[in-house]
Amino acid sequence: MNKSLKITKIGNSAGIVLPKDVLAHLDRQVGDELTLVLKPNGIELVGGEPDFEEQMAAARKVMAARKRALRELAK
Repeated sequence: MNKSLKITKIGNSAGIVLPKDVLAHLDRQVGDELTLVLKPNGIELVGGEPDFEEQMAAARKVMAARKRALRELAK
């Protein structure tokens, strides 16, 4: 899928408008977040994983509980 998108001024920043079919392809809606990945020849927009925040919360809990052990392993 190749789409030509226009860069638009948004306040002090710049942005692009994503067509509905692109949002549908990424399985995203208005208000959702995308991850922008820099590639050697351009960028890649990736729809985040729905349970990523849940997984990160679990990881933070384990890291907090095992803080000393993780600090020792990092040496």
